[in-house]
Amino acid sequence: MDSFIPFFPLKLVAFPGEQLNLHIFEPRYKQLTRECLDEGKTFGIPVYHKNEILDFGTEMQITRLVRTYPTGEMDVNTVGLRAFKIHSFEEQVKGKLYAGGKVSFLENKMDGVGEDFMRLRKLVKQLISLISMEEKLDVDVMTHSFEMAHKMGLSLEQEYDLLQMTRESQRQEYMINHLERALPIVMEMEQAKEKIRMNGHFKHLDPLNF
Repeated sequence: MDSFIPFFPLKLVAFPGEQLNLHIFEPRYKQLTRECLDEGKTFGIPVYHKNEILDFGTEMQITRLVRTYPTGEMDVNTVGLRAFKIHSFEEQVKGKLYAGGKVSFLENKMDGVGEDFMRLRKLVKQLISLISMEEKLDVDVMTHSFEMAHKMGLSLEQEYDLLQMTRESQRQEYMINHLERALPIVMEMEQAKEKIRMNGHFKHLDPLNF
């Protein structure tokens, strides 16, 4: 069954379960945000890429109004609820300043295999260790693929592919394949950076015995 929701297009992929902080300053989105706060409505973040609105996005809920400015601008905390596919798009909803459209929500089957998730978690740990981000990212508290998706260096196109997948097992397989290809490249880059840092420094070299 289709639902009509207001749209807040952004040049990013928001995932279900993700917490996203937004600064609201455009008049149309100030109106949208105020209605969501007053009426308990949700809104959608369709992905905006290469000057067009793509077909998929995520339904969002405002969880907290953090700050209101004298200009009417606002800082809000939001959380992603569920992914959707767009079936119609109105650039300006009748009587409103913002866009909206009809969407259908994607089913999310949590059919992941424990062993695959442990493999995924191990690979993500290897990645953040290589780039020295261990103190900022606690992978052990993450329980599903969407929580890790922004921590892997995926392109926007890859994140968009991930958003459309309706099975946890499919997302896990996609992410594992990406990391298994990416980790050797990252490792080579980090080794190259270390060689560059060492250039010009005194080196202790073991003598060679002939």
